[in-house]
Amino acid sequence: MRLSLLLFILSLKLRDAALRNRAFKNYIGTVRLNILIRTKDGKSGRLFVFDKGAVSSVKGAGHACDAALVWSDSGTAFRVMLKGTDEASFQAAAAGMLTVEGMSYYIQWFNDAVKLVM
Repeated sequence: MRLSLLLFILSLKLRDAALRNRAFKNYIGTVRLNILIRTKDGKSGRLFVFDKGAVSSVKGAGHACDAALVWSDSGTAFRVMLKGTDEASFQAAAAGMLTVEGMSYYIQWFNDAVKLVM
């Protein structure tokens, strides 16, 4: 539940930034990309859709995507994402609690986009 709320708040921040943040608008302006953040068991997740300057989001873990961040469980995802540091994410990945499906370049692009907003 906490992870779902955190992902929903992130989606609101990204949508707001697409309307108000010039640097973010320029960064996402020409990209079409679907990024999924989900748990390994598929019980929690959210799809973030970037479509040439527009940002939308859909709840659920079963969506088609270009790349996905897959967390071992929702508690770990919530704790690490709340910290918001590259170090915390790296440690989670090193411990096998975070994996990437698809092209890691797309995940890096998404992380850079989120950094522009936060």
